[in-house]
Amino acid sequence: MLAARTGTVGGKSADESLKLRKQSVLSLGSRERALKSSAESSKEGRARAGQPQQRARRLALLRELEMNWYLRLCELSHEYTIAYTTGMPHRNLGKSGLRVSCLGLGTWVTFGGQISDEVAEQLMTIAYESGVNLFDTAEVYAAGKAEVILGNILKKKGWRRSSLVITTKLYWGGKAETERGLSRKHIIEEIVRAMTHVINQGMAMYWGTSRWSAMEIMEAYSVARQFNMIPPVCEQAEYHLFQREKVEVQLPELYHKIGVGAMTWSPLACGIISGKYGNGVPESSRASLKCYQWLKEKIISEEGRKQQGKLKDLSPIAERLGCTLPQLAVAWCLRNEGVSSVLLGSSNPEQLIENLGAIQVLPKMTSHIVNEIDNILGNKPYSKKDYRS
Repeated sequence: MLAARTGTVGGKSADESLKLRKQSVLSLGSRERALKSSAESSKEGRARAGQPQQRARRLALLRELEMNWYLRLCELSHEYTIAYTTGMPHRNLGKSGLRVSCLGLGTWVTFGGQISDEVAEQLMTIAYESGVNLFDTAEVYAAGKAEVILGNILKKKGWRRSSLVITTKLYWGGKAETERGLSRKHIIEEIVRAMTHVINQGMAMYWGTSRWSAMEIMEAYSVARQFNMIPPVCEQAEYHLFQREKVEVQLPELYHKIGVGAMTWSPLACGIISGKYGNGVPESSRASLKCYQWLKEKIISEEGRKQQGKLKDLSPIAERLGCTLPQLAVAWCLRNEGVSSVLLGSSNPEQLIENLGAIQVLPKMTSHIVNEIDNILGNKPYSKKDYRS
């Protein structure tokens, strides 16, 4: 899958889903005409608030029925599936039929830079054997080396290509003016038309965006529909305990209106949530690298010190749940049903294994725990409840 980036630095079918939405709206319309009293209108308001959850449950049931039918057809059992054997949950990427592991492995900073090729292979092997089927990279990562390393490892391991989802991103390419951006020269044609061409040529199966605003994504969708082209299916966005607005307010509305899902990155805020910066910046950390001076400044700033204080307040919650603070932070991201997959970035096997352990913490993320975390953070954004309009 390809993702188009902006220049900023820093299975259900669509027809079946549409049918379900139409049925829900028609059913709701009938109730509205039948209800006349204010008391009954209040009940209807509560029903509308729960409608997205009911629709999600219906879609989940239909997916399960489809899976059972397919397994019977192939004379297989649930024990045969990767999701069953590894315990790794899978989710649809937006409202597309593409199923991705709820945890993916990213290659930013690490592949071709912070770690050796041997360690990169170890990380991919651990991820794959843990049920991860999503691996993310970009042409700009390590000046193209990350893509090459990832490809070499896939070739060496001999994993079935059909069992994997590989995502890459375009924009920051080479140094020449014609080697970067989203121009016709760089990716054949302009954005939406280019991505449609790439998919039609079999170079990719889906396309999405990275670091686009909600308005830009909506514009791309409108252009695609107007000229009978292929719209984006997801947006890659930063999401963690201290960065919530876009994923919790803007993207849910896009999901319900046009089916764009969220693939999030930096669940540990570039390592800030890992706890390693509680007493300054260690020499071996990412923030100590020359090209990450901005991260060091962020950590030692007044806001950074406040964040470290909040992390200390969150530690008792992690202890009660029997997990580490990073595992709590990743599970917190996953508790958002609007997130299709969370991309992990790790520099060593131990760190990756720890972060993958967040899957075991996810069932413990009750509404009470989430509210307790929100009270400590004090940054929960306001979000709409009704996305039907």
